[in-house]
Amino acid sequence: MWEKIKQFLREVRTELGKVTWPTRKEILAATGVVVVFVIIISIYLGLVDLIISRVIRTFLW
Repeated sequence: MWEKIKQFLREVRTELGKVTWPTRKEILAATGVVVVFVIIISIYLGLVDLIISRVIRTFLW
């Protein structure tokens, strides 16, 4: 059992060595895109919520 675990961990280490890790510049660019997208979607959903709540309030009052 221990030998299988050791073999698995060796294989994991080998595979991680083959990974092409992103550069700092790539990570910052991707993070920037995600932040901008989240802000845009948040504004959109906030406006939709505001409009729907006002429509519902108009019908209920």
